[in-house]
Amino acid sequence: MALQKDFLWGGALAAHQFEGGVLNTSKGYSVADVMTAGAHGVPREITDGVVEGKYYPNHVGIDFYGHYKEDIAMFADMGFKCFRTSIAWTRIFPLGDEEEPNEEGLQFYDDVFDELLNIESKLSSLEIKMSEPYDEKKASYHEKLIKDYTTLQDLYSHKGGYVYKGEISRVLKGLGFTENDFYKSINTLSGGQKTRVALCKLLLRKPDIILLDEPTNHLDLEAISWLEDYMKNYKGTVLVISHDRFFLDSVTNNTFEVIGGKVECYNVPYTKFIDLRKKNYETKLKAYNLQQAEIKRQEAIIEKFRSFNREKSIRAAESREKVLEKMEKIEAPTHAKEASKIKFEASVKSGYDVLHIENMAKSYGDKSLFSNLNLDLKRGEKVALIGENGRGKTTLFKIIMNKVEADKGVKVLGTNVNVGYYDQEQSDLNLDKTIIDEVWDDFPNLTTSKLRSYLASFLFTGDDVFKVINTLSGGEKCRINLLKLILSKSNLLLLDEPTNHLDIISREALEDAILEYDGTLMVISHDRYFLNKVISRILELKEDGVSEYLGNYSYYQEKKLNPSRFESYEELANGKTKTQLKDEKKKKREAEKEAKAIQLKIKNLEKTISEKEDELNNLQEQLCLESIYSNPSESQRVNNEIKSLEQLIANLYDEWESLA
Repeated sequence: MALQKDFLWGGALAAHQFEGGVLNTSKGYSVADVMTAGAHGVPREITDGVVEGKYYPNHVGIDFYGHYKEDIAMFADMGFKCFRTSIAWTRIFPLGDEEEPNEEGLQFYDDVFDELLNIESKLSSLEIKMSEPYDEKKASYHEKLIKDYTTLQDLYSHKGGYVYKGEISRVLKGLGFTENDFYKSINTLSGGQKTRVALCKLLLRKPDIILLDEPTNHLDLEAISWLEDYMKNYKGTVLVISHDRFFLDSVTNNTFEVIGGKVECYNVPYTKFIDLRKKNYETKLKAYNLQQAEIKRQEAIIEKFRSFNREKSIRAAESREKVLEKMEKIEAPTHAKEASKIKFEASVKSGYDVLHIENMAKSYGDKSLFSNLNLDLKRGEKVALIGENGRGKTTLFKIIMNKVEADKGVKVLGTNVNVGYYDQEQSDLNLDKTIIDEVWDDFPNLTTSKLRSYLASFLFTGDDVFKVINTLSGGEKCRINLLKLILSKSNLLLLDEPTNHLDIISREALEDAILEYDGTLMVISHDRYFLNKVISRILELKEDGVSEYLGNYSYYQEKKLNPSRFESYEELANGKTKTQLKDEKKKKREAEKEAKAIQLKIKNLEKTISEKEDELNNLQEQLCLESIYSNPSESQRVNNEIKSLEQLIANLYDEWESLA
């Protein structure tokens, strides 16, 4: 019986049965790999490892491992439109306890699924052949070309061939890559860029469960915002480890806390978890204290009964003791760890004008970081410097510190200004020194006891102070630099990503210290929770200077989305008439309105794409229902709908790309 043209024809295979490739590869042994062949009257045997002389049929299987290209080509010749395979996880994690996956195993599965691209090239080749003039003498040749092309086209479509490029582009752009970056070799990328590429690959695989470990590291604010929106709309389960509290509040709806060797579960995001944890602790503490008071009361009664030294009173005492023994004891609740309190103090008060920069510019070769930079910093201000990665924020700090020269412009520090600089790269630490020598050499007037006291407050106690800097973690190096910054008693602090490598508790301690600081602060940070809590003015660094926002990060966000909401009527400037200013404002509003409309259209497109992809999945699932595949007309109807939907999705991605 001939199958309908649109019948979904395919196969499903189990890796342990057909894959082979067990011996002479990096694959670890699974149960199937140590299971012998059985026969009539001879049961299968699971051996302790591979035993010489025993026959293990799955060690070779059909050797899909060595012949996957030919096998996939054969499936295509058979008319397969879908192919489902399982994964041998011992090929990915040979021992089962590795922290990093086995690259050889990952490469094999990457190569298998990369055959999709080979299908694409085969389609192109067939299209060229089909353009040849029709020759009646080669009718069978032309018919085979058409048949092969139709089969491959269906296979290509079902594997997402018409939409994968748009999806890749969307994710790459969202995470901060430009089209100029798309074809760069991996070995030319920075560590941060490589991390983002790995994140892109993970998101594009769309697994049922995503495990994210500090995903916002190496992302600028725009990319973090995009990732938040992406994860909020993700259909699968997301388990994330992050110190980015803003990200946690935006993306998560459950919080797991590991405390006292146990996992406490809270069905709320981070900020609500903080309040709930406090109430939970207070409730548990109250219950514990009440029980302890009752135990002491009963013990006092028991002691009193025993003091009577009479048979009746002794029996009463023993009875109460049995009740106490059977009582289910409430454990004392574990209190969340608290960071050591830190405090920034300025040795002298600076003048009111702390920093003046005028018409500053800086470039590296053909790359212009910024120009026409003008800013003023006043005493007591707490200002954030933000901008895209690579814009020159750290370079500006180094210019202020006289570590880098500007190409042009004026920089003036005010009266009695002492600058303290926190370097995110920890480059000012001598890696060959011990902790105690590193601090002591910079502050030789400290007594031994005073220095040890300061080090202890930053969790360096006992022999820890004699550890060499080179052996320390990023968090430990961070704590040393913060201690040196405190001891400097500077009245102008330049902090470059100070919350990197700090846990949440330490971040909160730093935030409290900055809020109490009576000096001036300028900080570079991607920690939006931190920016919201301590900052009162934001400077956004751009190529043509800075844009000023008089508020915290939430204000900055709102102002970016609704520029006119906070605008006051401006006075006439630069000799322009009211009519000219009105026209300029009108044009600006129209441009902003147009940009907002485009953003809204992009958002709606993304929503529509997501909905249509869900519809496509539902239709493909319908094809597996007996009521559908056993009914040729119904099967044809569903297949037609799938084809129409796939074309619509491809068109939507094209439209998205033109706007993004």
